[in-house]
Amino acid sequence: MASTTGGASTAYEERGQWPRPVQLGRLLEIERDRLALWLPVMLGLGIAGWFLLSRPAEWMALILVGLALSAAGAMDWRGRGGRAAFWAGLAIALGCALIWVRAERLAAPVLERPAVVEMRGRVIAADPLPARDMVRLTIAPEKGSELPPRVRVNAAEETKVAPGAIVRLRARLMPPADAAVPGAYDFRRVAWFLQLGATGRALSPVEIISGGDRAPGLRDRLTAHIQAQLPGSVGGVASALVTGDRGAISEKDDEALRRAGLTHLLSVSGLHVTAVVGATFLVVLRLLALSPWLALRAPLRLIAAGVAAAAAVGYTLLAGAEVPTIRSCVAALLVLLALALGREAITMRLVAAGAAIVLLVWPESLAGPSFQLSFAAVASIVALHEHARVKALLARREEGLAAKTGRVLLSLLLTGVAVEIALMPIVLFHFHKAGLYGAAANIVAIPLTTFVIMPLEALALLLDPVGLGAPVWWLAGLALQALLALAHAVAAAPGSVTAIPHVPDGAFALVIAGGLWLLLWHSRLRLAGLAPIAAGLIWIAATPPPDLLVTGDGRHAAIRTGDGLALLRARAGDYVRDTLAENGGAEDELADLAAMPNARCSADLCVADIARDGRTWRILATRSSYFVDIADMAPLCTSADIAISDRRLPGSCTPRWLKLDRAGLERTGGVAITFDDPVVRTVRKPDAEHPWRNPETVMPPR
Repeated sequence: MASTTGGASTAYEERGQWPRPVQLGRLLEIERDRLALWLPVMLGLGIAGWFLLSRPAEWMALILVGLALSAAGAMDWRGRGGRAAFWAGLAIALGCALIWVRAERLAAPVLERPAVVEMRGRVIAADPLPARDMVRLTIAPEKGSELPPRVRVNAAEETKVAPGAIVRLRARLMPPADAAVPGAYDFRRVAWFLQLGATGRALSPVEIISGGDRAPGLRDRLTAHIQAQLPGSVGGVASALVTGDRGAISEKDDEALRRAGLTHLLSVSGLHVTAVVGATFLVVLRLLALSPWLALRAPLRLIAAGVAAAAAVGYTLLAGAEVPTIRSCVAALLVLLALALGREAITMRLVAAGAAIVLLVWPESLAGPSFQLSFAAVASIVALHEHARVKALLARREEGLAAKTGRVLLSLLLTGVAVEIALMPIVLFHFHKAGLYGAAANIVAIPLTTFVIMPLEALALLLDPVGLGAPVWWLAGLALQALLALAHAVAAAPGSVTAIPHVPDGAFALVIAGGLWLLLWHSRLRLAGLAPIAAGLIWIAATPPPDLLVTGDGRHAAIRTGDGLALLRARAGDYVRDTLAENGGAEDELADLAAMPNARCSADLCVADIARDGRTWRILATRSSYFVDIADMAPLCTSADIAISDRRLPGSCTPRWLKLDRAGLERTGGVAITFDDPVVRTVRKPDAEHPWRNPETVMPPR
């Protein structure tokens, strides 16, 4: 049946036309082998619907719509369209129900407001961050403390504590923060699924009550050993490739890797698991084949696949068993199963199966960039290499070394370009910046990492017990320095980064839907996916950047002037600067608003006039914690279109349009305003009822 279907599809493509009239049933029959690939997509659609919709009534409506679609499909079960509708509707309803149940099941109280507390509890995790001179502790406070069941605290770098220890410390804690401005990282949502009820920093040394003598785990010991051989960011990258610990990579090097499109190398996921599994499978298979007796009598592929599967599981546990690593491990196990059964190893069905498994277990991962980036990359690679013309172009053949090398380089280039195109909208949506030269950088970086750095690290670790690893570590260090030098060179190249301040949800959905349509179908039907992609890209390009960004606490604002974005408070920290720059589409350093010719600022107040489309908008903002006399403040408010403050402004302060003081921002969260229409976007939707919006709160006594 599969060959008949494929033949029909090929025949239609060869003729360059579709039979008339085009019928849904005929099209589905042609693509029958690809229909199963849409199950995880429909599952994800239900999950995404839960995140985008605001209230339980809407979530229930989505589930009912899915069930209604499923019931309608069941009524036409004999037709392929009916069966497709049945499974699609069922998957949509299941996805929405799964994420709803999981969000409620993980419910845990959060801290009501910032507080300084004396706390005692058990250490769940201790993650060293040498590049930031601190250790991040996840602690379960003791019962009766009136604290959330799990908090995260940054302690001094010299803190030496192992998971399981009972500790006492004084800390300043605060509730998980909302996104600072629309489009920024929403830590409150992420913390909910991690069951983190508060975060903060230690104000006193961490006192170990008991359990402090527990030896560090294998992962921590291996990380420390690697960083002792290769200090600094080089050691940080080396340990990230082996154990997934990125704490020793400096912010400067991390930013260069991100701008160069090489950050994926540091996340223990597909590339690393594939290298470990592939090397293990090949070595075991070759060693077993050295014995003629075994080669004739034993199922060598099955044995090698079993050993490689054990290596994949062990490496996943060693690297911390994070969701991306588990996802890659599942995919590797499916590949090994296919190899053991003599089937084609890497197919789009494998990608779909891996995505479905992850979404069933961790449905919340759909909203994060990690899931989206990894599956988009893998799907684009598989789709590229499944294409008949690409297969013919890259197929092995008898040819000279130069031609063979050129073909390998062409394969890497095509793969890099395909991955960059697939990842670009996702990166822009989540991070608002994307490297333009990532494909070229990955042509060098991926082989360097896979075939030089990782084998050298593995060899050095094997030689260290007998004291012979030092020369190999030296070579690995040179290769890692070359990788960082490549990242910095690409990041510093002119026009290396494109910045998009705001990607509308609808535009992003159109691009993703078109991309999935293009990747998952085989026939010419897939070309219809270009239309939503083009519409989404036009929408993104036509969306103007915000003219005013105000953080949720009202302390910081960025105003677009003729010279770019200017900060209300020039002494804002790096995190605030980076967040406002990314979401404002600024690639250059943010200016000081007080130095702008269209602003008049004192130590306590700032008034700025912004001209847009023949109209001048006046913005008034407080700059300090000192109160301004009401007699002076009232006329300034009356003359302003927008008043901004991190404290509650008096009732006599009545701006012409918006009053963004503490009271108003508590309802809206951070705000982004475009003056052209004008358009106001807020972090918080007034009707949103997701569980992290109004959670149960706790507050320790003073």
